[in-house]
Amino acid sequence: MAELIASALRDGTTPFEAAETLMEVLDLGPVAAILPWPGRAAAVDAALKARGLGLPAPGTSLEVADARILWAGRETAFLIGMPPPALADAAVIDLTDGWVGLGLSGAGSEAVLARLVPIDLRPGSFAGGAVARTLLGHVQILIQRRGSGFELMMMRSYLQSARHEVAGAMRRLAALSVAG
Repeated sequence: MAELIASALRDGTTPFEAAETLMEVLDLGPVAAILPWPGRAAAVDAALKARGLGLPAPGTSLEVADARILWAGRETAFLIGMPPPALADAAVIDLTDGWVGLGLSGAGSEAVLARLVPIDLRPGSFAGGAVARTLLGHVQILIQRRGSGFELMMMRSYLQSARHEVAGAMRRLAALSVAG
Protein backbone atom coordinates (compact mmCIF):
# COMPACT_ATOMS: atom_id res chain seq x y z
CA MET A 1 0.00 0.00 0.00
CA ALA A 2 1.20 3.52 -0.80
CA GLU A 3 2.43 5.64 2.06
CA LEU A 4 1.53 9.33 2.12
CA ILE A 5 4.24 11.83 2.91
CA ALA A 6 3.32 15.16 4.49
CA SER A 7 4.69 18.15 2.62
CA ALA A 8 4.78 21.87 3.20
CA LEU A 9 2.72 24.23 1.10
CA ARG A 10 4.29 24.91 -2.28
CA ASP A 11 5.33 28.17 -3.96
CA GLY A 12 2.86 31.01 -4.22
CA THR A 13 1.90 31.11 -0.56
CA THR A 14 3.71 34.30 0.38
CA PRO A 15 1.48 37.11 1.66
CA PHE A 16 -0.04 39.37 -1.00
CA GLU A 17 -1.19 42.94 -0.42
CA ALA A 18 -3.38 45.19 -2.57
CA ALA A 19 -6.55 47.27 -2.23
CA GLU A 20 -5.97 47.84 1.50
CA THR A 21 -6.15 44.06 2.00
CA LEU A 22 -3.58 41.52 3.12
CA MET A 23 -4.02 37.91 2.01
CA GLU A 24 -1.96 35.23 3.73
CA VAL A 25 -1.99 31.46 4.04
CA LEU A 26 -2.77 30.34 7.58
CA ASP A 27 -1.72 27.26 9.48
CA LEU A 28 -4.96 26.14 11.11
CA GLY A 29 -3.29 23.64 13.41
CA PRO A 30 -5.34 20.55 14.20
CA VAL A 31 -8.66 20.36 12.32
CA ALA A 32 -11.31 17.72 13.02
CA ALA A 33 -14.83 17.22 11.72
CA ILE A 34 -17.33 16.22 14.40
CA LEU A 35 -20.49 14.51 13.14
CA PRO A 36 -22.89 13.36 15.89
CA TRP A 37 -24.56 10.00 15.34
CA PRO A 38 -28.32 10.32 14.60
CA GLY A 39 -30.15 11.45 17.72
CA ARG A 40 -26.92 11.92 19.70
CA ALA A 41 -26.24 15.65 19.16
CA ALA A 42 -27.26 16.51 22.75
CA ALA A 43 -24.78 13.99 24.17
CA VAL A 44 -22.00 15.33 21.92
CA ASP A 45 -22.88 18.89 22.92
CA ALA A 46 -22.68 17.95 26.60
CA ALA A 47 -19.32 16.20 26.13
CA LEU A 48 -17.93 19.25 24.32
CA LYS A 49 -19.34 21.64 26.95
CA ALA A 50 -17.43 19.68 29.58
CA ARG A 51 -14.32 20.84 27.67
CA GLY A 52 -15.54 24.45 27.45
CA LEU A 53 -16.89 24.26 23.89
CA GLY A 54 -20.21 22.79 22.70
CA LEU A 55 -21.88 22.37 19.32
CA PRO A 56 -22.41 25.75 17.64
CA ALA A 57 -25.77 26.78 16.24
CA PRO A 58 -26.02 27.06 12.43
CA GLY A 59 -23.95 29.96 11.13
CA THR A 60 -22.06 30.48 14.39
CA SER A 61 -18.83 29.57 16.13
CA LEU A 62 -17.53 29.25 19.67
CA GLU A 63 -14.00 30.14 20.79
CA VAL A 64 -12.12 29.15 23.92
CA ALA A 65 -8.44 30.07 24.33
CA ASP A 66 -6.67 28.84 21.18
CA ALA A 67 -9.46 26.49 20.09
CA ARG A 68 -12.66 27.15 18.21
CA ILE A 69 -15.53 25.10 16.94
CA LEU A 70 -17.42 26.20 13.84
CA TRP A 71 -20.72 25.16 12.37
CA ALA A 72 -19.75 23.47 9.11
CA GLY A 73 -23.07 22.20 7.77
CA ARG A 74 -26.04 20.14 8.84
CA GLU A 75 -25.07 18.14 11.94
CA THR A 76 -21.38 18.93 11.32
CA ALA A 77 -18.88 21.03 13.24
CA PHE A 78 -15.17 21.67 12.72
CA LEU A 79 -12.93 21.77 15.77
CA ILE A 80 -9.86 23.89 15.01
CA GLY A 81 -6.75 24.53 17.08
CA MET A 82 -6.80 21.56 19.45
CA PRO A 83 -6.71 17.78 19.09
CA PRO A 84 -10.24 16.38 19.09
CA PRO A 85 -11.53 14.68 22.23
CA ALA A 86 -12.75 11.10 22.10
CA LEU A 87 -16.50 11.28 21.53
CA ALA A 88 -18.46 8.02 21.81
CA ASP A 89 -21.56 9.60 20.25
CA ALA A 90 -19.98 11.05 17.11
CA ALA A 91 -17.75 10.33 14.18
CA VAL A 92 -14.56 12.36 14.63
CA ILE A 93 -12.50 12.74 11.46
CA ASP A 94 -9.01 14.24 11.41
CA LEU A 95 -8.83 16.78 8.55
CA THR A 96 -5.57 18.45 9.57
CA ASP A 97 -3.59 17.48 6.48
CA GLY A 98 -6.49 18.14 4.11
CA TRP A 99 -7.64 21.64 5.08
CA VAL A 100 -5.90 25.01 4.96
CA GLY A 101 -6.82 28.59 5.82
CA LEU A 102 -6.56 31.81 3.87
CA GLY A 103 -6.69 35.00 5.91
CA LEU A 104 -7.93 38.34 4.58
CA SER A 105 -7.45 41.41 6.72
CA GLY A 106 -7.52 45.14 6.24
CA ALA A 107 -10.02 47.83 5.31
CA GLY A 108 -10.66 46.39 1.84
CA SER A 109 -11.22 42.75 2.79
CA GLU A 110 -15.01 42.97 2.80
CA ALA A 111 -15.07 44.75 -0.58
CA VAL A 112 -12.73 42.12 -2.08
CA LEU A 113 -14.87 39.22 -0.90
CA ALA A 114 -18.10 40.95 -1.94
CA ARG A 115 -16.90 40.43 -5.53
CA LEU A 116 -16.32 36.72 -4.99
CA VAL A 117 -18.90 35.15 -2.69
CA PRO A 118 -22.71 35.13 -3.05
CA ILE A 119 -23.48 36.09 0.56
CA ASP A 120 -23.96 39.39 2.38
CA LEU A 121 -20.78 40.02 4.36
CA ARG A 122 -21.74 43.36 5.86
CA PRO A 123 -21.32 43.36 9.67
CA GLY A 124 -25.06 43.68 10.22
CA SER A 125 -25.65 40.41 8.37
CA PHE A 126 -22.39 38.59 9.01
CA ALA A 127 -21.13 39.68 12.44
CA GLY A 128 -17.96 38.65 14.27
CA GLY A 129 -17.73 34.88 14.64
CA ALA A 130 -20.34 34.24 11.95
CA VAL A 131 -19.69 31.23 9.71
CA ALA A 132 -21.07 30.18 6.33
CA ARG A 133 -20.47 27.47 3.74
CA THR A 134 -20.34 29.06 0.32
CA LEU A 135 -18.53 29.19 -3.01
CA LEU A 136 -15.54 31.31 -3.96
CA GLY A 137 -15.54 30.92 -7.73
CA HIS A 138 -15.68 27.13 -8.11
CA VAL A 139 -14.10 26.44 -4.71
CA GLN A 140 -16.26 25.36 -1.75
CA ILE A 141 -15.17 27.26 1.34
CA LEU A 142 -16.08 27.72 4.96
CA ILE A 143 -15.85 31.44 5.75
CA GLN A 144 -15.66 33.01 9.20
CA ARG A 145 -15.55 36.67 10.17
CA ARG A 146 -12.67 37.09 12.61
CA GLY A 147 -11.92 40.50 14.03
CA SER A 148 -11.83 43.03 11.21
CA GLY A 149 -11.16 40.39 8.56
CA PHE A 150 -12.11 36.97 7.34
CA GLU A 151 -10.75 33.47 7.38
CA LEU A 152 -11.49 31.22 4.44
CA MET A 153 -11.03 27.49 4.98
CA MET A 154 -10.90 24.99 2.16
CA MET A 155 -9.49 21.68 1.09
CA ARG A 156 -5.75 22.10 0.60
CA SER A 157 -5.95 21.06 -3.06
CA TYR A 158 -8.00 24.20 -3.83
CA LEU A 159 -5.65 26.68 -2.16
CA GLN A 160 -3.96 27.93 -5.34
CA SER A 161 -7.31 28.37 -7.11
CA ALA A 162 -8.69 30.34 -4.18
CA ARG A 163 -5.55 32.50 -3.94
CA HIS A 164 -5.77 33.20 -7.68
CA GLU A 165 -9.43 34.30 -7.39
CA VAL A 166 -8.82 36.51 -4.34
CA ALA A 167 -5.62 38.07 -5.74
CA GLY A 168 -7.46 38.88 -8.98
CA ALA A 169 -10.26 40.63 -7.07
CA MET A 170 -7.68 42.52 -5.01
CA ARG A 171 -5.90 43.71 -8.16
CA ARG A 172 -9.17 44.79 -9.83
CA LEU A 173 -10.26 46.70 -6.74
CA ALA A 174 -6.85 48.39 -6.48
CA ALA A 175 -7.05 49.37 -10.17
CA LEU A 176 -10.48 50.93 -9.59
CA SER A 177 -9.16 53.07 -6.75
CA VAL A 178 -6.24 54.28 -8.89
CA ALA A 179 -8.47 55.04 -11.87
CA GLY A 180 -11.07 56.84 -9.74
